[in-house]
Amino acid sequence: MPDSEPIIRASGLTKRFRRAVRPPGLRGALKHLVRPRYETLTAVDAIDLTIHPGESVAYVGPNGAGKSTTIKLLTGILVPSEGEVSVRGIAPWQHRIDNAFNMGVVFGQRTQLWWDIPVVESFRLLGDIYQLDAATYIRTFDDLVEVLDLQPLLAVPARQLSLGQRMRCDLAASLIHSPPILYLDEPSIGLDVSVKARFREFIRAMHRERGLTVMLTSHDLGDIEELCERMVMIDKGHIVYDGALTEITNRFGWERTLALTLSDPTPDADTIATGALDGRSGVRVTQPTDTTLTITYDGRIVTSGELIRDLAISVPMTDVDIQEPSAESIIRHLYEGTLRFDDAPGSDA
Repeated sequence: MPDSEPIIRASGLTKRFRRAVRPPGLRGALKHLVRPRYETLTAVDAIDLTIHPGESVAYVGPNGAGKSTTIKLLTGILVPSEGEVSVRGIAPWQHRIDNAFNMGVVFGQRTQLWWDIPVVESFRLLGDIYQLDAATYIRTFDDLVEVLDLQPLLAVPARQLSLGQRMRCDLAASLIHSPPILYLDEPSIGLDVSVKARFREFIRAMHRERGLTVMLTSHDLGDIEELCERMVMIDKGHIVYDGALTEITNRFGWERTLALTLSDPTPDADTIATGALDGRSGVRVTQPTDTTLTITYDGRIVTSGELIRDLAISVPMTDVDIQEPSAESIIRHLYEGTLRFDDAPGSDA
């Protein structure tokens, strides 16, 4: 896959927005009218991104990190402030119609179905919009109806569909023209477990059998783990990680925890432990109860074995649980804004 020509390429891609700064109230409105003030916000800051055909990529980050702006730049909705972006060799914002033929988009909160007409009529309209000949349309339509079990829904207006039914129809609508790229923006939000499982299985099948390139933004770790092998993390407009999902704990999972169970109630065990670990950097001691201690430490600086050795002669412990970070906890910290990107002292990472 890496040997193929990239299907999506961004270099130094930047998007800035100009936002009015207006004091509150009528006086503020009048002041802004006479002497307007603006500030410049950088939503996407010189990112480099390459995606090859057939890849399935999770694009994650907290609200305001730049995810949606990036997707809008790739789909041609927005024009870059700086840098270059190409999708299948064309600039999306310069060739919006050609780019539309290259992609399908599913938004969890929006629909591309016409609200008051039967679903099958929406499909026919989309077939006309994408200029599909009758044979191609019928073949693709029949495949999607069968795989997604849409036959009972075709005569139903979109406004009468449940959320799960609408998402299945929206997925079919996004693929009616057999695009090589599918953008998924929170596709499983609000879906129940069974519908979510069917949705994921269909995406996996399309990715496996047709080589569909998938770019997913989601807060659902289940979507990410089941659909994507690669993860791109963005924070404050910068890409902070781009690599295999399985390697994310190696990159950011340096904060580890020792959970100690004490043999006897020891109210001042945290003070004793802090004294025993005096001089150890990157270590934090807390005492949830009289019989438990929690030691949070930087695994790049000190090992669990060293900490246990230092504590064994000072604290009456009976059990030790070494808690390794998970991809879920790391992504949660990213969304909460508490994920740290600093390197260990003296590290060349």
